[in-house]
Amino acid sequence: MTVRYQNTAWDDKKIIIGEAPVADPGRVNLLIGFHGADSTPENLLVHGNRLKLENTWMFFPEGPVDAGEGLWSWWQDGPRQKASVENFITAADKLIEKAHRHLESRFPGATPRICLWGFSQGAAASLVYTLLGTHPITRAASVCGFLPEMPEAGERPGRPATEILGIYGLNDEVVPSFLADHALDEMKNHGHRLVARETPQGHELNDANLEEIRNFLNG
Repeated sequence: MTVRYQNTAWDDKKIIIGEAPVADPGRVNLLIGFHGADSTPENLLVHGNRLKLENTWMFFPEGPVDAGEGLWSWWQDGPRQKASVENFITAADKLIEKAHRHLESRFPGATPRICLWGFSQGAAASLVYTLLGTHPITRAASVCGFLPEMPEAGERPGRPATEILGIYGLNDEVVPSFLADHALDEMKNHGHRLVARETPQGHELNDANLEEIRNFLNG
């Protein structure tokens, strides 16, 4: 399966779009991939290209926070983290709206499933948006994810539950397993359907993770 990638910019931020063959335009999937902190969209695209997903267009955006030397993050750490996370949610709302319109321009009338995935801070971004974002998420995959300090969650009556795959490592030296486990418990406590995988891995995104994500998103 050949994926055609193009670089563009939305709201002065880089985004890489992966356009794959679509067998069923009425059920095309929209997948946002969030890179880690102090990173770039290309770093996650390398892994995303190996997912081999069916009927799916992939979007790899650049984080809004300048980490220096051409690297980006989704929010700032430190005392302003809560406000920075709120800014991320607003930016992600706009990003998903633009991605949805982009798909509709190619597949008029399509009602895509919106799915998210990411690694480390990008995994955290997937979880945070699932909890607090405007757009309902069908599936979200988190590898070595956690929850930052967040703004208060508003009630969203009638919001369907999201299916969540959470993978974390007992030997993760960056995101300790108890923090990752706590984040996934919080997702479950908010009514989302959770599949949790505790592994012996460190802070990494490996072949076994990608296979599990592929099966989860293709399901």
